[in-house]
Amino acid sequence: MSRLAVALLAVFLLYGCSPPPDEESLSSDVDTQTPTNEALSAALSNKTPRPRTIVIASDPWCPHNCEAGSDREGYMVDIAREVLGEAGYTVEYVNVSWARALQLTREGQLDAVVGAFMTDAPDFVFPDTPQGRSAIALFTHPDNRWVYDGPASLHNQKLLVINGYSYSNELDRYIEEHHANPDRIWVIAGPSPLERAIYLLDQHRTDIFAEDIYVMAWWERNNKEAIPAPRQAGVIAEIEAFVAFSPAREDARELAELLANGTRRLLASGRIQQILDQYGLSLWTETP
Repeated sequence: MSRLAVALLAVFLLYGCSPPPDEESLSSDVDTQTPTNEALSAALSNKTPRPRTIVIASDPWCPHNCEAGSDREGYMVDIAREVLGEAGYTVEYVNVSWARALQLTREGQLDAVVGAFMTDAPDFVFPDTPQGRSAIALFTHPDNRWVYDGPASLHNQKLLVINGYSYSNELDRYIEEHHANPDRIWVIAGPSPLERAIYLLDQHRTDIFAEDIYVMAWWERNNKEAIPAPRQAGVIAEIEAFVAFSPAREDARELAELLANGTRRLLASGRIQQILDQYGLSLWTETP
């Protein structure tokens, strides 16, 4: 089947972020009691089969997927909601830490994750057309002049990463090789780790942070605090991003095919660009 790769170019961003929480509140994967987590609790406690309801989860990673229940929940959520809704499904979107989202979806307690790379969960069922695209870069404090030049350049640098995230094959290998060395790798967790990571970078408690450039541009546009924007020190990978379905769900392949076909249809009709307009994003397409 012909494949359309959707690449999303940043970005004039319009949506706000909340102030950085204190460090202790984000020290684990335990999710605080918020309206979206009340919805998560309801989804997990509901024992009645709901075959026409798809519960998708992620930590906020705006503009790809944002705060659940907000005016703009993220363009990937919007695409999934529109495509699956046309087929008679109800899509519920909840926020939870990424590691927990993967775990609960793998177990079949949730139906899908949004913003996934194939390397995040190779056992999940992926559409053959992506719903978005990520560009992963390394960021430093604005006063730091370090530039990424391959894994060897990470020597003597402390790299901050988020629990459960995949970044690129190259960086994932480096993290796996050095994860036991706290002088090289610092893993943080929680339902909203981005602001904590930026805070730690600003306080010079880490040297480098790996993140998507569109996510960082969104944060910078909406940053209401005095924290200066981190400095981009090099893009390391451009990666397709997906809504990926639980391998425990019997109709996962059917849902993935439905979403792939619907994504291509929205792309061909121009509807995806209309969705992206709400996030200040532009669309570039490529066919083999």
